[in-house]
Amino acid sequence: MEARPSSIPAPSHSPPGGKGGRSRFTLPRAAFTHLGADVPASLVVFLVALPLSLGIAAASGAPIMAGLIAAAVGGIVAGSLGGSPLQVSGPAAGLTVVVAGLVQEFGWQVTCAITAAAGVVQLLLGISRVGRAALAVSPVVVKAMLAGIGITIILQQLQVLLGSRPAGSAFENLVALPAAITNLELHAALLGLAVVAILLCWRFLPAVVRRVPGPLAAVAAGTALSVAFAPGVERIALDGSIVDAVALPELPDGNWRAFAFAVLTMALIASIESLLSAVAVDKMQTGPRTNLNRELLGQGAANMVSGSLGGLPVTGVIVRSATNVEAGAATRTSAVLHGVWVLAFSALFAGLIQLIPLSVLAGLLVVIGARLIKVADIRTSLRTGDLAIYVVTLLCVVFLNLLEGVMIGLALAAASVLWRMLRTAIHAHAPAVPSSSWRVTIAGSCSFFALPRLNGVLHSIPDGAHVVVEVNADYVDHAFREALLAWEFQHQAAGGSVRLEEHGNTLFQDAAHQAPRREEASELPLPPRQEPLLHGIDKYHRRFAGQVRPLVQDLTDAQNPDSLFVACVDSRVNPNLITSSGPGDLLTLRNIGNVVCNDGRDSSIDSALSFAVTGLDVDSVVICGHSNCGAMKAVLGEASGEDLSSLGSGFDAWLDHSRPSHLELLAGHPVGRQAAAAGYSTVDQLAMVNVAVQLGKLPSHPVAGPALASGRLQALGLFYDIATARVLRITADGIGNLDPAVAAGQHGHAGALNRG
Repeated sequence: MEARPSSIPAPSHSPPGGKGGRSRFTLPRAAFTHLGADVPASLVVFLVALPLSLGIAAASGAPIMAGLIAAAVGGIVAGSLGGSPLQVSGPAAGLTVVVAGLVQEFGWQVTCAITAAAGVVQLLLGISRVGRAALAVSPVVVKAMLAGIGITIILQQLQVLLGSRPAGSAFENLVALPAAITNLELHAALLGLAVVAILLCWRFLPAVVRRVPGPLAAVAAGTALSVAFAPGVERIALDGSIVDAVALPELPDGNWRAFAFAVLTMALIASIESLLSAVAVDKMQTGPRTNLNRELLGQGAANMVSGSLGGLPVTGVIVRSATNVEAGAATRTSAVLHGVWVLAFSALFAGLIQLIPLSVLAGLLVVIGARLIKVADIRTSLRTGDLAIYVVTLLCVVFLNLLEGVMIGLALAAASVLWRMLRTAIHAHAPAVPSSSWRVTIAGSCSFFALPRLNGVLHSIPDGAHVVVEVNADYVDHAFREALLAWEFQHQAAGGSVRLEEHGNTLFQDAAHQAPRREEASELPLPPRQEPLLHGIDKYHRRFAGQVRPLVQDLTDAQNPDSLFVACVDSRVNPNLITSSGPGDLLTLRNIGNVVCNDGRDSSIDSALSFAVTGLDVDSVVICGHSNCGAMKAVLGEASGEDLSSLGSGFDAWLDHSRPSHLELLAGHPVGRQAAAAGYSTVDQLAMVNVAVQLGKLPSHPVAGPALASGRLQALGLFYDIATARVLRITADGIGNLDPAVAAGQHGHAGALNRG
């Protein structure tokens, strides 16, 4: 029985007389355990959320208290029910443009109904378990959407900062900007610019000062300056307390299609923003990961409550969530408490809110909007070839509307992916000398989309030419195959010749017999050799020499292998393949039966071993046997009375190196016993014992022995099972699996080998 890891708590015991299970006091106790971290973090998040919620409400054209209602509901409801333990929800800048448009089109109370209905849609999405599917959005579109929202907020709030009224669209605000600058209200502009300056300089101040959240300090400083020097500036106006601000939603009188469209728009944007924020929060902390479907349920419930009480739409907000993580929050209690503090402040200190000038909040929102535009995102889109998608999405979000901009961006991103996936590289290479062949290289997805390119390239080859067509495809459809075969027939009829070579994962001829499908990538396809050796060398020069050349540049003057690999001469054993090694990695010694001689009867083996250890200073000597070995068959056949004279006296003499292994097998060598228990044939049992016996010769070798004793050299035994293409490890007294998939299935039972 395994001991319980110390990091896993033991199950709690039931109180006397109770039913089995967890104690009823376990959860509260756990919550109180983390209050020391969660309470301070909740206060920090509250101080950040308060001015942001007010500013977003002002920018949305909604009642100011609607922002605080949404902040309180987002903290308490989404914090309690959501799937992200450390995410903080509330009104977000990402929906500012959408809400402002809805308020203008429908009015505030219908907008509240849209918010509540969007919450219902989010609940249905969560119940349908499509949380992860909602993340199937191109990151460049999301980044461009946020940047477009940022620009829209800046253009709108610049009007307020300059003392003017914002217009309904970004284009109208842009056109009206010169007039607003000409007619600016000086006090309002100075207060807004002071807030911008404080926020920009805040990160350069001492750490002690920066313990106060920058947005709170900027709004407080701007408000204090206005009271002292500009008492006449326009300020926030409230109609009573947060209780008085509660407004029941209303359904529209008509235009139900626009209403339904608005519900879906709000639900999708709020869901995507919340899920992306939750994923970002997961990357910031090492605790439990987000349950995305549960997060949708929590966000949906919060929007239903917020819309029903007259609040703004609620989403997960990355600014507040990041603050929560950085402040040291441990559980979701921090998010819930932050909502409680917002609610208490709104009920008790509403009078303080009315002291805040609109231009101060405008300065805060200008900075928030600017931070949504990230230069790093633009550079990334430039490097990845997505700059056009970024720019088009951004412009459409700014000058059309948010949903249309995102839909256009997603369509462009999908078209870009389709183009990149379906684009086939087809090139014709003229012969270097007149007597050689033309080469046509085809790589990628070979579908009917590529037929125009294919026909253009193929018909550029002169009649009568000898052509080699190299197909390296991951997808071939019937139309592509038919077009290539039709050209081949025409070209041969004109006196030319065509040879088709396939190097990809999808076989060309399969397109005629089955529905096309994309095959899994194969790192090393090894089709049976069907051409003469010289044709293989020709293929090497055409396809692989250029790839190998950089690998051997440093090996031109000297070699520095890691291991001496002693293998059988059997053609089925490829040392570089089974060790995933390249040029210069292995010094390979091959002989019949992969034997090591130290009796002085074979100078070539002794010299190779000495050269490897002393001259090249290899780290290890590897002895590798294999299944169905001919040398082992010969030894067993001789023991059964077979005549080996037809193989020559030299072969019979060479078997002297392997005959001791047969005696060890007959004597009950532990490697042979384990191989027999695992179901291996007598030939394979002998091959494994032979590896163990050859390993036993190395310590007495005059060169390898001292190196092994000092630890400078390691010895390793391997067995290659041809039938399963697996490699086993052979030691002096046992067998072990090196295939992780097989080893994992053994559940710790030593010696249990699975050949399937």
